[in-house]
Amino acid sequence: MTKDEIRRINTTTLAYLGDAVFEVIVREKIVTEKPGDVGRAHHTAVRYVSAAGQAKAAREMVANGFLTEEEERIYKQARNHRSMSRPQNADPREYKIATGFEALLGYLYLCDERQRLREIAAEAVRIVDAQSRSQK
Repeated sequence: MTKDEIRRINTTTLAYLGDAVFEVIVREKIVTEKPGDVGRAHHTAVRYVSAAGQAKAAREMVANGFLTEEEERIYKQARNHRSMSRPQNADPREYKIATGFEALLGYLYLCDERQRLREIAAEAVRIVDAQSRSQK
């Protein structure tokens, strides 16, 4: 697919893919760094893949200029997309921000920009970890 074809994909669809991609990256990180109890691994992963964790990471990346102009445009387009679905266990604003973050990851995945995808995912993990440490 070309970037133009990927840009025409519905942002909700990109977010659907991005959610799965981020989940795999987070699980890989957890399993390689601390193999062991699956229950504990799941609990750890939720911090990163929850709407709250993704929203915190996305807000900070935008505020700090971590994203390129194109990445920020894709993120904002997906964040601002009108959706009929309602989040079940998340604040609606955080959910929309997280959806933008996931759509960006889905876009980068389809564009085969795996290095940049991993950089953004690693930065998101770093931000969530820093927040967790500051709350202790």
